[in-house]
Amino acid sequence: MTTATHDVVAIGNAIVDILAKADDAFIDAQGMTKGSMQLIFSAEEADALYAKMGPGSEVSGGSAANTIAGLAAIGHPCGFIGQVADDQLGQVFAHDIQSLGVHFATPPAPAGGDPTARCFVFITPDGQRTMNTFLGAAQYLPEAAVDAATIEGGAILYLEGYLWNADQSRDAMKRAIGIARAAGRRVALTLSDTFVVHGHRDAFFELIDAGQIDLLFANDAEVMAMMQTDDIAAAVTGLSARVPTLVCTHGASGAEAHSGGEHARVAAEPVAAVVDTTGAGDLFAAGFLAGQAQGRDLETSLRMGAICAAECISHIGPRPLADLKALLAEKLA
Repeated sequence: MTTATHDVVAIGNAIVDILAKADDAFIDAQGMTKGSMQLIFSAEEADALYAKMGPGSEVSGGSAANTIAGLAAIGHPCGFIGQVADDQLGQVFAHDIQSLGVHFATPPAPAGGDPTARCFVFITPDGQRTMNTFLGAAQYLPEAAVDAATIEGGAILYLEGYLWNADQSRDAMKRAIGIARAAGRRVALTLSDTFVVHGHRDAFFELIDAGQIDLLFANDAEVMAMMQTDDIAAAVTGLSARVPTLVCTHGASGAEAHSGGEHARVAAEPVAAVVDTTGAGDLFAAGFLAGQAQGRDLETSLRMGAICAAECISHIGPRPLADLKALLAEKLA
């Protein structure tokens, strides 16, 4: 096995988040389910919703890309594979992630197709985020975009479950798994959302039971959906028996991890106020993966995840604003 050039290489949806404040009445009026993510299936529908938004801000997002941004902020060399279009938002995404020092060389989608993906994020006064995502060019990530050298160069391959929804991007992820396994690399998967689990539960278990997944990230709802039970303790126990390492986040109740016979649990890191929960799980994954890349134990890796998630929810937007490397050094001292 060759020496890794990157600690983590991720494959995910290359999305630009458009964030705006909204009240509960707006969420209800648009027929949204508060705190959830729903898909928009046409550029026209995306434009119509954008027209209804209040003043907003644009920031490069996407679940796995947020995780990679967090890892880069901590100081880890990383790579990202995801597809944008050759348009203004595509240029914004590419500039933002490359400016962090992340290796990103995926060619833009051919002209004439869907525009760059965007996610309209509505943040209510309680800090909850409600997302409406138009996947655009991101969902058509081709197998050819999965650069073998980039995958082989990553000590951990991190996969975003959202990409399993589209045939083309699913095939790209399968190719990446094959390359990573052949190179002796670890493969991590985040389940992303319960609707992803409901649609692909059997396929995920096929991967897990075939030994293709070393590390699985999920929250309470996703674990229970995988195990088809409302008993979270039983769900965690059952799922952890099937995957080498399971990390389950419990929101304000902290997080736990199971790896072989080892188990660790940490409380959520305290914050002065929850401003915006967008990206909290993504930054938790960044902290945990950083801990694993540094050879930390489960409990310390969980603590690092909790610290990064707390920083994320203390401000608007999914990308870290504080110096995560310095913050972790201070909190872990």
